[in-house]
Amino acid sequence: MVEIIAGVKGKGKTKVLIEKVNDAVKVAKGDIVYIDKSNKHMYELSNRIRFIVSPEYGITNTDMFLGFLAGILSQNYDIETIYLESFLTIANVDVSNDADVEATVAKIQEISEKYDVDFVISASRDKSDMPESIQGLVTVSL
Repeated sequence: MVEIIAGVKGKGKTKVLIEKVNDAVKVAKGDIVYIDKSNKHMYELSNRIRFIVSPEYGITNTDMFLGFLAGILSQNYDIETIYLESFLTIANVDVSNDADVEATVAKIQEISEKYDVDFVISASRDKSDMPESIQGLVTVSL
C-alpha cells in the first residue's frame, strides 16, 4: 500500500507524518523506517524507528533512490512500513514532469506489493496539482 500526505509547503504534512509513525510504532509487529532529508525531526520520533538521513548516501537521481529503497529492504525482511518525508526532494523527482512523478510512485507501488511493505509519503504538492493517476493515493490533503 502507498499512502500520500499532500499539501504545499508549510501546511503541516510533517506533523501529520510524525504523528502517524509514532502511533504506528506502538502496534507494529515489524520494523519501521523513516527517511528524511535532514536530522531536524530525529528527536520527535520514537527510538524504535530506524531513522535515515538520505543525503548522507549521495542519492542524485530517482533510480538511485529506488535502488536505495531496495537496498534497505534487502538487508531487513522485517520492515513493515517506510515513511518518506519530503518525498519529491529526497527521491529527486522532476516535479515539473507529471510522468516522472507517476513513474516514481508506480515503482514504489511495485516495491510495496513485491516485498509486502507499506509506504507513507509526504509530498509538497497540492492534491489537485498531482497527476490524476495518483490522486487516489492521497489520504491526507492539507
